[in-house]
Amino acid sequence: MALIGITACRKLEDYRQSVLHVGGDVRVLDPAARAAAVDVVHVDADVVNVDDVDDILRGVGGLLLTGGEDLAPARYGAEPHPTIVDVNPARDEFELGLVAEARRRGLPIFAICRGIQVLNVACGGTLVRDIPSEVTGALEHRLRVPPHESYSLAHEVWLDKDTLLSRLMRERLSDSDSCEVNSRHHQAVQKLARGFMASATAPDGVIEAIEDPASPFCLGIQWHPENFWRTGEFRPLFEGFLEAAGRQEPRI
Repeated sequence: MALIGITACRKLEDYRQSVLHVGGDVRVLDPAARAAAVDVVHVDADVVNVDDVDDILRGVGGLLLTGGEDLAPARYGAEPHPTIVDVNPARDEFELGLVAEARRRGLPIFAICRGIQVLNVACGGTLVRDIPSEVTGALEHRLRVPPHESYSLAHEVWLDKDTLLSRLMRERLSDSDSCEVNSRHHQAVQKLARGFMASATAPDGVIEAIEDPASPFCLGIQWHPENFWRTGEFRPLFEGFLEAAGRQEPRI
């Protein structure tokens, strides 16, 4: 059984269940206390030591980056923006360090919402700080619904053919190259990190998925597939991730 390291966030349970329901095991990675070899691993520092990150990922077969606060603009060389008020510098540092180490090891990475933004910035890309004020003609990407309606669909995404994402979603797409997704974000990928490609976009041109074609599994998506673990619309994404993690030789 592959062990998946999941970054801690406020709404963790759907991520856990999405992994458990495709046969994976879970270790929650939390930057709130020192690293320890337990089911919940913590780090207590604004600057994460390389040795801490190495310990945290020991035995992990894949890294799942979760949603949450905005990434601080300084992390990608941008100026502050009035809409960016919910940031967590310690979490930023922790997760950027996790991505760097996971990439060094060749671990499969599945990055969701904030996670796609962390992945892109960690690998040298930049972000749109605020879609409504920086993207002309933008769709509503921040659908506000009650927690029990977090699976409400907001808009289409158009998938590029011959990508990891389109292969994983082949059965759901049938003869189409688009699908509807839920949406809760006001930031997005702007300049792609070197070596990455955009594998899905919204009709307004906002990038909704990225991947590294040189990696067996390095995929970031902007919507929230974990909210559908009960109904399975995006189960193939987690199955593909877990399959890739299962092929990873555990590092003890």
